[in-house]
Amino acid sequence: MTSQNIPNKILNWYDNNKRDLPWRKKVSRTQKEYFTLVSEFMLQQTQVKTVIPYFENFISKIPDLKSLSRVRDAKLMKCWEGLGYYSRARNLKKSAKQIINEFKGQLPKNEDDLKSLPGIGDYTSNAIMAIAFNKKIIPLDGNVERILKRVFYLKKEKEISKENLHQKKTFFGETTRASDYAQAIMEIGALICKPSNPLCYQCPISQNCKSFKKNDFTIVKINKFNKQKFFEANIFQNKQNNYYLLKNRKFNFLKDMPIFPMNEIPKIKFKKHLGKRINIKMSNMDMRIAIKMKNNLPDKRDGFFVNFKDLSNWTLPSFTKKILNTIK
Repeated sequence: MTSQNIPNKILNWYDNNKRDLPWRKKVSRTQKEYFTLVSEFMLQQTQVKTVIPYFENFISKIPDLKSLSRVRDAKLMKCWEGLGYYSRARNLKKSAKQIINEFKGQLPKNEDDLKSLPGIGDYTSNAIMAIAFNKKIIPLDGNVERILKRVFYLKKEKEISKENLHQKKTFFGETTRASDYAQAIMEIGALICKPSNPLCYQCPISQNCKSFKKNDFTIVKINKFNKQKFFEANIFQNKQNNYYLLKNRKFNFLKDMPIFPMNEIPKIKFKKHLGKRINIKMSNMDMRIAIKMKNNLPDKRDGFFVNFKDLSNWTLPSFTKKILNTIK
């Protein structure tokens, strides 16, 4: 199944079909490294089309590594507002500081040093190595996994394990255009080898694909356990119609971000709740939230009031905004 022509087929397709993404602009080497670092942090858990406007705004406000290492937390969070998974932003700033202090302001060029930076694991280090430094590495993201599963027609749990998929990457071969090649393969997964209704007749490697020959494109995934939890959000409102929020120091999600006062409650209490209820998915948690309106302010007031007529002055996670919209 392996062919020496596969890199040429893929790169030829990429040269003619790649998306015009802001982090792919022709810039200086230093800027490319910075663009790659920021975009890869943003692309963790978030789709490309969502990231594009956030990336452009972020770069316009925080244009380089030195600016990032010195940016005020309030400004950083404002630039990140709406992207979710706010620990990424905090880790990005910590990484910038570490790069300035330990690596003379230069993004590390080896995997071990990259993985020493906060928020960078196997995938992100591989992506940076490939894209920023033209190393012959194919990062294993969801798009690349999907291509391999279809090319080799992998259906069994052992076949779709990370270990086996990493071994199967030899199918792609190598090229001196390693940076473009890594992006090209991920681009085919995003635009052509889509989860449903793949565009096989536009795919440069369809003739090398077992799933195409069998006309079976179903993707098998290893089930990830989504834990269901139940919460009660307490809504305090003053006479000026301002709402009471506090910095989250209680739960592992949305650390230090403004949320309504909340408590985790047993399922039986949630089911008995007569008011509004909403569902929010967060990472691997399926949250069921009961909305409880309160007449009296809490005894312990370590939070603050927010006027929701002027949200521009506040950095609020989508989570808090969803609860607010339910109240409205």
